Amino acid sequence: MNVARAFTVKSIENLKPDPSKRLEVPDPGLTGLYLVVQPSGAKSWAVRYRHAGQPRKLTLGRHPALSLSDARLNASEVLQAVEYGRDPAAEKKRLKASKAQETERSTIGSLVEQFDRRHLSNLRRGDETRRMLDRFVVEAWEPREIHSITKGDIIDLLDSIVDSGRKTTANRVRSYLSKFFNWCTERGIIDHSPMIGVRAPTKERARDRVLTDDEIRWFWASCERVGPPWEAPAKLMLLTGQRRSEVIDMTEAEIAGDIWRLSAERTKNGRAHEVPLSGPSRDVLDGVLRICGARGYLHTTTGNKPVSGLSKARNHLARQMEEVAFEEVGESIEIPHWTFHDLRRTAATGMARLGIPVRVTEAVLNHVSGTGGGIVAVYQRHDFADEKREALEKWAEFVTALVGDA
Repeated sequence: MNVARAFTVKSIENLKPDPSKRLEVPDPGLTGLYLVVQPSGAKSWAVRYRHAGQPRKLTLGRHPALSLSDARLNASEVLQAVEYGRDPAAEKKRLKASKAQETERSTIGSLVEQFDRRHLSNLRRGDETRRMLDRFVVEAWEPREIHSITKGDIIDLLDSIVDSGRKTTANRVRSYLSKFFNWCTERGIIDHSPMIGVRAPTKERARDRVLTDDEIRWFWASCERVGPPWEAPAKLMLLTGQRRSEVIDMTEAEIAGDIWRLSAERTKNGRAHEVPLSGPSRDVLDGVLRICGARGYLHTTTGNKPVSGLSKARNHLARQMEEVAFEEVGESIEIPHWTFHDLRRTAATGMARLGIPVRVTEAVLNHVSGTGGGIVAVYQRHDFADEKREALEKWAEFVTALVGDA
């Protein structure tokens, strides 16, 4: 093969590959430029030069996407840079590494981590937002880069959550995503939020679900059938009327005798709260198997973090309730959907049935609205400790009498 003849488009096309090896054919028209011919027949352009006494090679691009004339022009620029003491191959490698790092930093998972560290960690309920983003957003989109996320991707994600039967959750995820993308926009990570024009997937209605006496009895029995780790927290949600996150994240240090003390950081409204523990509540806690851990979580399987998987736990309890009901009445009973938060409403309604004053019930629930809001919240400093204890004891007595030997 005569390679001394000047390259032409036709001569390059006629170059035949060697099935046994890779060829590098020098361009007679420009010293340092080579046409690389792979055994497969694929062709590309490369420049060879020396920098600091060491041989270097820089790939320019594939032929014919990079034409002969463009390859010579690019190669001339590379060789000129070498004349000025630069190393174009090393510069390209550094640029590629920099772009890879930038891409890694702009993946959904990485940015959610930054969002948590720089913003959510400063919020009282930021941990809940982080859990929701990890569960529904990072799990669905990682390792995608944020610039690839479109309005259509967001709508598809929210629709999938709605289709799974979690309409309210879809609305929450939309809200958290809006905050996340706004934060990314404010920091200049993206030019505009893909959330623009994305409406809430469903219209929410205030829930009024309260478990009936039969359902309370079936719920209690299902807790005992399910057993640890969900038996204790589920029962305590019903007996104390406290929020699910407050119960699930309970620690040993928060329990002092028959008082459960919640710091302001642990409550939704940012107000420290004391919950008198009734006899049945203490019995439930006494039955919890302690697993050692630095944080002292009571409801845990690892000792390092509280139990997780609320949806699965609720669904498991709901299935057990239907089985208990069937065994009791001898036929299938369709139990309306309930949530863990409905246990809190059930406790509040139950205390009202027992004649507990609304203000005391609100104190038990740590509510600051209603009769405890406005001027009352400012000037009324009575902590209702005795009244709360009496209310929770009465409610626990009612529940235990209702469930009997369930």
